[in-house]
Amino acid sequence: MSDSLALTRLLNHVLAGPVDALLNAVGVHPADPAAPISNAFALELLIAALMLAFFILVRATLSVDKPAPVQQFAEMIHEFVGGQAEQIIGHGYERFQSFATVAFVFILSCNLIGLIPGVNSPTELEVVTLAIALATFVYYNFYGFKEQGVVGYLKHFAGPVWWLAWLMFPIEVVSHFARIMSLSVRLYANMFAGGLVTLVFFSLVPVGIPVIFLGLHLLVSVIQAFVFMLLIMIYLSLAVAHEH
Repeated sequence: MSDSLALTRLLNHVLAGPVDALLNAVGVHPADPAAPISNAFALELLIAALMLAFFILVRATLSVDKPAPVQQFAEMIHEFVGGQAEQIIGHGYERFQSFATVAFVFILSCNLIGLIPGVNSPTELEVVTLAIALATFVYYNFYGFKEQGVVGYLKHFAGPVWWLAWLMFPIEVVSHFARIMSLSVRLYANMFAGGLVTLVFFSLVPVGIPVIFLGLHLLVSVIQAFVFMLLIMIYLSLAVAHEH
């Protein structure tokens, strides 16, 4: 508990009992029952709460004549993600824009919070990036089955040449599951390496030079969130595309 953030300690003080009960109910036994909530999970909750508050504020202050700065900022994000989705997914992209936007903002926020001294990005933990990757995997496959039907969607796995279907189908299944690891490891490895390098230089030279690596950490944070969003859109475009 000595390296726990103040937020983590507060959440554990208030919610340790209910969280322990919930985890035990699903067969998970925390190593420290007095502190089942980790720093990463506490930060994720904080980011989710801030995002929810942001979207509620935008909705409450919507105005056509005099948009507030918070609305203008939200519109910038909406137009940016929407423009990318329209180019990649094409017709009907609006259905998926909300998921891509939330994923982009959440990942970017998790990455950027690591710029605060003494705070590690939640995305520096493989369990966090794995959870986001699993959510993406379930989401795009759900819409693939919904849009194509079970038979139609599975035909994509068999490939265009019927006599090679016996070979292509298992390869495609494996490649789809490999996307989980690809999404997870790419984000985790880049954020972990960036955070580690920044920490090392802060330890060696606490003034001046670490600022450069903070800038690099900022750049990596933005790029990784953007790449993850693009991959979500690419996977969705492939899943809902109809053969003609």
